Amino acid sequence: MTASPLPVPDIALNDGTSIPQLGFGVFLVEPGQTQETVEIALETGYRHLDTAQMYGNEREVGAAIAASGIPRDELYVTTKLNNDNHLPDDARRSLTESLDKLGLGRVDLFLIHWPLPTRYDGDFASTWRTMVELRESGGTTSVGVSNFEPEHLDRILDEVGVVPAVNQIEVNPYFTNEAARAADARHGIATEAWSPIARGRIAGDATIEGIARRVERTPAQVVLRWHLQRGDIIFPKSTHRERIEENAALFDFELSDDDLAGIAALDRGATGRTGPNPTTFTGR
Repeated sequence: MTASPLPVPDIALNDGTSIPQLGFGVFLVEPGQTQETVEIALETGYRHLDTAQMYGNEREVGAAIAASGIPRDELYVTTKLNNDNHLPDDARRSLTESLDKLGLGRVDLFLIHWPLPTRYDGDFASTWRTMVELRESGGTTSVGVSNFEPEHLDRILDEVGVVPAVNQIEVNPYFTNEAARAADARHGIATEAWSPIARGRIAGDATIEGIARRVERTPAQVVLRWHLQRGDIIFPKSTHRERIEENAALFDFELSDDDLAGIAALDRGATGRTGPNPTTFTGR
């Protein structure tokens, strides 16, 4: 039986829409596990789902949505443009394919997954222009980017003149990515934080565990709450029901200003990344 929606705050986007601040991600969830996992998330009360063409599990996400019986207007669904689909015709075709796999007439948010400045003659601005056209044609309500550095944002704004609604970037306590977050804020772009608990690397961290003991929560809950109080949008992933439920239990406690500062002080700069550098990543 599907639970009532979680008490998740909405974040206002610059295009007049809004997005739930907490969602459920399916990165590295095998297609054979995806439908059941997403069904558990929806049963728990999640209503924001984040997938991607690259993940290879859009069809299974769509099957879970269909099986849930939840009205479409109660769900927020994001997918992302694959790295091999940046050319205009490929981007258009791939969104149509994504909608078919998801069983939806539109997605709520469509993102360029990576800027890929070393591919396509570095012309990610043309890809962004196509994304804007896809929004205008109705296949997606909002468009945004992912893994865009400040200079990437500046370029698409200079060449296209349309501000992304969202920039989905890596953020965790060891890589707080403040330059990218500041650029997002400067342009009125909402920040989504992927790898929010550093792919589990927070386990055993003395600062985080100390806070967790004091507030009687798990280290993961503490870090996820840190993200929420900083204003970032998050979508933690798990294939285990108990962890899915645990990651949703974030709205009945708060961290102090000292807690927030203590976690932010764990930043290690670029050495804290868990993923590739967007400036050099080729997408292969």
